[in-house]
Order: sequence, then C-alpha cells, then structure tokens
Amino acid sequence: MYESIWHNYSFDFKTGKKYKIICYLEIFIDYFLLFLRPEFSVLNSEFSVDKLHKIIQMILPIVGYGDPVLRKVGEAITPEYPNLKETIANMYDTMYNAYGVGLAAPQVGIAIRLFIIDTTPFSDDEDLPVDEQKELKGFKRTFINPKIVKEEGEEWSFNEGCLSIPDVREDVYRKPTVTIEYCEEDFVMKTEVFDGLIARVIQHEYDHIEGVLFTDKISSLKKRLIQKKLKNITEGKTFQEYRMKFAAAKKGR
Repeated sequence: MYESIWHNYSFDFKTGKKYKIICYLEIFIDYFLLFLRPEFSVLNSEFSVDKLHKIIQMILPIVGYGDPVLRKVGEAITPEYPNLKETIANMYDTMYNAYGVGLAAPQVGIAIRLFIIDTTPFSDDEDLPVDEQKELKGFKRTFINPKIVKEEGEEWSFNEGCLSIPDVREDVYRKPTVTIEYCEEDFVMKTEVFDGLIARVIQHEYDHIEGVLFTDKISSLKKRLIQKKLKNITEGKTFQEYRMKFAAAKKGR
C-alpha cells in the first residue's frame, strides 16, 4: 500500500537515508490523520494524493508576535465575504492542529471581526466543578462581528497563553461574566451571556479582533521580564509543532 504512495511522490527507499526519513514521517502523519481526519488517510480506501495536499493547505500558518496585523482592529464582514465558510473551516483545522481552544482571524493574517473557540480541552481539568466541566465539553462556537456589551463581576486571575506568543504564559485578570452580541454563519444576530472559562476564552479572542494581546494586560515588570522572549518570537527564533510566520521574515523579503 505505502509503496504505491511513495511512487506517486517519486520516493525510493533504495536511494538513501533522506528518503527513508521522509517516508517514515509520512507514515506517522498518515496514522495521525487516521484519527484526526480519516478521510485523508491512506488507510481509507477513498484516499488520494490530492486530498493530502488539501489538508496541508487547510492548516494555516499562525502569525507570531510582532506582526502588525495583530495590532489592527478587525473590520466587520457581510455574508458575501469571499470564501467565508472555507476560511472558518481552515481556522478550526489550524486551531486543532495547534491544540488551541480559540483562534481569531488576525492570528492567521486576516484583519476581520471573526474568531472561533472550542473549550473541550478544559473539560478534562478535574480541579473544576463537575458542572463547569460538562459545560466546557463540546462547547464549540463561531463568533462573527461580535460586540461585547457588558463585562461584570469581580476580576479573577487565570494563567493565559496564546498561539501567537508561544512559550509565554502569564496571569491575567478579567471579569467572570460577559454579555456579547454576535452572529454565527447564518448571520442572525444574537445576544448571549457567558461566564467562567468560556467567558475568559471569549474575552481573550475578542481582544485579538480589537488589536489587543494578553501581554498588554500584565504589569510593566512582567513585560520587562518577557521582553527577550517576545523579541525572539518577532525574529522567528522559536520552534513550535505548528506552522507559524514571523514579522522578521516579512521584513527580510
């Protein structure tokens, strides 16, 4: 089975170590796909090389700290926005590939008012109340043209991170309850109230479409302490298991 796939890619096990490494990597990827996206696995009878190319294209590079797009206020969109369904689907694939719980359009280089969340990974935290674990599990939502109407309650601290700022985590204070107006893909406006970790993820991603990062919300001292890390990210001096693009690479072109 695999021999025919390598032939399609002009791979030959007899030509050297380099090709073997590539093939082993492809085998690993295929077993990964079997569980993540079975339709793209060679173990699926409907697999094709074209399908493999498609899933690679679906995983978008995540923009790293220092890129100007992360500081832009996103623009509202209409149902006629080009390739919207494809963009949203690709964002979900990108978020899951990076093991994130939220992703905003500016993080993939698109300055529009759109973000997605899926809080399921938080549901495994046994320190949370059982009711909140149940609420977090399977909570998946697309937010289009959102507007936070109100934030309420006494601020609480939680250690946050961001896919655009890898290897940096800091305690951030936010209010526990949020009222938000937004549309899903049907573009029907609705108003909902969220609290706890769901509210926090929404607030974090909402900040992104306002050009705000979680590092803006920490003390001056903590900012100085992470300055070197932020500089390294800007310059692309970081290695992650997901695709990224960096501000320094743009300047170098």
